[in-house]
Amino acid sequence: MSTNRMQAMTNAKDAHRQNIQKSLEHRLQVAKAKDDEKLIQQLEAEMKYFG
Repeated sequence: MSTNRMQAMTNAKDAHRQNIQKSLEHRLQVAKAKDDEKLIQQLEAEMKYFG
C-alpha cells in the first residue's frame, strides 16, 4: 500500500475517533443537564473505552 494511502487511512481513523469523542462529550453534557445518572455512567464508561 502506498505511503499516501496509508497516511489517508491514518488521518481518517484519527478524524473518526475525534468525532466519536466530541459526540460523547456532547451527549454527556446533555445527560448531566437532565441529571440522568444512568446515562452519565454509561457515557463515562464509553469515554474510558475510547480513551
